[in-house]
Amino acid sequence: MIIGLVTAVAASTCYGVGSVLQAVGSRRSAREEAAAADRSQVTEHGGPSLSSTAKAVVTWEFILGTVLDFVGFVLGALSARLLPLFLSQTVISANLVITAVCSTKLLGLRLKRAEWTAIGVVCGALVLLAVAAGPEGTGTTPIATHWWLLLISVALIAGGSLVVRRMGTSGAIVAGLLSGLGFGALGIGVRVLNGINPFDLGQLLSDPALYAILVGGLGGMYLHTVALQIGSVNGATAALVVGETVVPGVVGVVWLGDATRAGMAWLGVLGFVLAVAGAVAVAHYGEGEGAIQQEAKEPAAAAN
Repeated sequence: MIIGLVTAVAASTCYGVGSVLQAVGSRRSAREEAAAADRSQVTEHGGPSLSSTAKAVVTWEFILGTVLDFVGFVLGALSARLLPLFLSQTVISANLVITAVCSTKLLGLRLKRAEWTAIGVVCGALVLLAVAAGPEGTGTTPIATHWWLLLISVALIAGGSLVVRRMGTSGAIVAGLLSGLGFGALGIGVRVLNGINPFDLGQLLSDPALYAILVGGLGGMYLHTVALQIGSVNGATAALVVGETVVPGVVGVVWLGDATRAGMAWLGVLGFVLAVAGAVAVAHYGEGEGAIQQEAKEPAAAAN
C-alpha cells in the first residue's frame, strides 16, 4: 500500500508539471503561428488546426512535458497494480493541485479564492480515500472484456476528436473530459493485463487490452493538447481529473473486485464524491478564466 501511494504521488507530480509545460509550449506555438499568418490560428469551426497542434508537440517545453508524462505513465501503471483503481486514479488526479500551483508561476495565472478552496476540497478528499482504501482486486476478466475496452476506447477517442473540432474554442472542457476518459481506459487496461506475464511478448501483443492502453494514452494526450491550446489549463486539467477518476473507480469496484476497508465504504464514497465535486468546481472557474483569456486574444488579433 505504501509503495503504491508513493508511486501514485510521484506520477501525480510528473503529470502536473508536465501539463503546465505542455500548455506553455502549446500556447507559444499557437501565438507564433498566428503572428506569422497575421490571424488567429483556428479552423473554420474556431478550434486549433492540426498544423498548430503538430507544431506544439515539437516545442522544447512540450517535449519535456511529454517526457514527464511518460515517467508519470510508468509510475501510474505501477500504482494501478498496487492500489484499488478508485484510490490510484484519484491520487494521480491530484496533479490538479500541482498544475494550479505551477500555472501561477509559468503561465502568470492568478487563482481566485474559490479555486483554491475547491483544490483544498480535492486534497481533503484524497486523504479520506487513502484512509478508506482496502485491498485491490485481481483484475482478472474474460477476453471479451478486453475487446470491449478496445472498441470503446477507439470510439471514444475518434468520435470525441470530431466533436471537439466541431465545437471549436468552446470545446476545451469537453476535450479535457474526453482526454481523462482516455487515460481512464489506460488505467483499466493496465489492471486487466494484471494476470499476463509482461515478458511473454506473444501473449502480450495478442491481447486487445494492450492496444486499448495505446489508444487511450495517445488519444488522451492529443485531446489534452487540444484542450490546453483553446482553454484554461486548470479547467482542462480539472475536467481530465473527472474523466480519469469516475469511470475507472466505478469499473474497479463493480467489475475488478476493488474494495474499501471493512466499515469504511461510506468514507470512500464521501471522499470520491468530494474529489469529483472539487474537480468540477475548478473546471467551472477555469472555464471562466479561459473565456477571459480568449477575450484578451481577440482585441490583440484585431489590433494586428
